[in-house]
Amino acid sequence: MTRSRTASVGAGLVGALVFVEFVSGFLQGYYTPLATDIARHLDINDADVNWFEAAQLLLSALCVPPLSKLGDLIGHQRVLAWSAGLTAVATWGIALSSSFETYLVFWALQGVFTVWLPLEVALIYRRSIGRPMRAAATRRATGVIVAALQAGAIAGALSAGATSAVFDALWMVLAVPAVLTVAVVVVIIGFVPGGHEVQPGSLDGPGLAWISASLLLVTGGLSLVRVWGAGSPWPWTAIVLGALALVPFCRHELRTPDPIIDLRVMRQPAMWPVQFTALLFGVSVLGAQIPLSTFAQTDPEVHGYGLGLDSTSVAPIIGGYVFSMLVGALLFARISQRSSPRACLIGAATLVGVGYAALLALHGSVLQMAACMIVAGLGSGALVAALPAAAAAAAPEGRTAVATGLTNTTKTIGGSFASCIFGVALAAGATHATAASLSGYYTVWIVCSATAFVAAIGLRFVPRLAFADPVAREEELER
Repeated sequence: MTRSRTASVGAGLVGALVFVEFVSGFLQGYYTPLATDIARHLDINDADVNWFEAAQLLLSALCVPPLSKLGDLIGHQRVLAWSAGLTAVATWGIALSSSFETYLVFWALQGVFTVWLPLEVALIYRRSIGRPMRAAATRRATGVIVAALQAGAIAGALSAGATSAVFDALWMVLAVPAVLTVAVVVVIIGFVPGGHEVQPGSLDGPGLAWISASLLLVTGGLSLVRVWGAGSPWPWTAIVLGALALVPFCRHELRTPDPIIDLRVMRQPAMWPVQFTALLFGVSVLGAQIPLSTFAQTDPEVHGYGLGLDSTSVAPIIGGYVFSMLVGALLFARISQRSSPRACLIGAATLVGVGYAALLALHGSVLQMAACMIVAGLGSGALVAALPAAAAAAAPEGRTAVATGLTNTTKTIGGSFASCIFGVALAAGATHATAASLSGYYTVWIVCSATAFVAAIGLRFVPRLAFADPVAREEELER
């Protein structure tokens, strides 16, 4: 009886959110196989494509905290609809852009869709109030919508290759995801229930200003390293100032009664390792996807490395990676029931580290590269589902969107920093006009592997029975 009740929590809600996350995944998978085509269309080199991703991840990091907090205050469904509308406008802007500057602006604005998942997890967690296995129900439902996200990413990766073969005009190829984002707005307004009681609180403007200034300075400094070189003092000055801005931010957050990021909650043993893992996980899951695509499309006969694929034939590799993420997301809830959510998180992070470490030796063929990415994908899928569910279980009542949103914020911060660093690494030592350097790709894989292993070590500090429901915790203690 308990199993059937938890399985059916928010069934109608989850059904609508499955479509929303499918489109979210479609957006994340669709553009990657087109990276080289977009670069040629805008007359830029492959390394410069990373700055699109860096800009989008930075805006995501800036907008997720206030939007998540706003969702807790005025309603998760309402903010979800607003963010979907802005995403639709930005996606159409990408399709119709013809210059580097306009594409960069709309690509950054599209990053608002990263708030969808934390708002959805908060909706599910709120809908499961009163259930005896609330955390388990949230993990199960989160696994389902994350699986839909990965299915969407597979469809996006495969559709990109197919549509690019059908349409000659790039804007027509890029209009496909734009149409889907409009459908998302319709589904949210028509099928996702609201009914949220307005909560007391504020957005904490000073805290938001301090953290925004810190992110802008640090990421801007990293961008200036590529423009002015590592020998210039100005990029490093900006990075140091950004780091120093965290001092008044932390002081303000500890003093204010309603902070944008509650540092008291964040330093709890069940919370800080989750946020730390999300930060490091963003390096690989967000920062390494464009380099994966450009490496596969580099001609080995001309440059001496790469797989020589085009946007159509690279899609199956990316699709295989994302399919393994789908499998990892679906297996997470089942494995965590048999062991524990903590053990599942540690195992998932370890798989990511092993997969990227293997790429250092196994990148000479499609089969080798696909095998490595499948291993990393299994762990990545489990982490995508596990991190927001774990944060929701550890968060205070009424602040689930803030906690789950923070996992996305820290993940996007990690991805943003990684994209800037990877852009510098790929451009350094490049001997060709368009292709990045092989040493840069090695740097990407080493950093992704190392950060995953460090995350696995950090997760060992989580209490053994963290994130479990009271019933499951009692059963484990009886053993």
